[in-house]
Amino acid sequence: MKNRAIASAFVIAVACGAIGHAQTGALKVLGSNGFRAVMDELMPRCEKTIGRRVATEFGTSTSLLQRINGGEAFDVAVSTTEAMDDLVKSGKVTAATRTALGRSGIGVGARAGAGKPDIKTVESLKRALVSAKSITYAGDGASRPHIESMFEALGITKEMKAKTILEQGSVRSAARVASGDAELLITLVSEILPAPGVEFVAPLPDRFQHYVSFAAATGKGSASADASTKVIACLSGPQTGPTLKAKGMER
Repeated sequence: MKNRAIASAFVIAVACGAIGHAQTGALKVLGSNGFRAVMDELMPRCEKTIGRRVATEFGTSTSLLQRINGGEAFDVAVSTTEAMDDLVKSGKVTAATRTALGRSGIGVGARAGAGKPDIKTVESLKRALVSAKSITYAGDGASRPHIESMFEALGITKEMKAKTILEQGSVRSAARVASGDAELLITLVSEILPAPGVEFVAPLPDRFQHYVSFAAATGKGSASADASTKVIACLSGPQTGPTLKAKGMER
């Protein structure tokens, strides 16, 4: 009996220790590249709010969706609204916590100091794309279908395919431009502005502009629901307006 009591006490102690660690350890956040600049700016404030460290891992929304569907544990997910729809349907996130964060349009970037082409009108954009030696964008990025639809509408699909460098994620695409391997980068404005060695040229003309929206939700299996909810509130509150604007995003 005495041994059983000791064993029971040990099990309880281990369980309490695990709960305590879950409540005080680092909060795991999976974030989309498109919202990274905003998260990098706001997360220190969020950590102060919850009194815990936040461990954030970034990737394209497509890659994050694959990781989550593969069984990876997390406390908060930040992704495109389309990817979030899938997570809600599959029960990977708590639907009631889903919160809109902001949106970003698509723009063009060029290597810093290399000069900026004129893309203000449909005609000048077409000239800039056709005359560019090479372009790059993320093959798994949310903006890809809209970029390729634009090429088709401009009648330059064949020309662009021959000089397009597809990369995994906007970070690698931006690095291609910064190094001079590619002349122009086409991706979300929120991914161009923080890219080292890359200068923002301009947003796409209204005819071809498309906005990608982002949302956050807590993981269904998170043991830190309260802290996770507070982080989402920190990323979505009215005080985030100036940060969103500075990072190329809007409500």
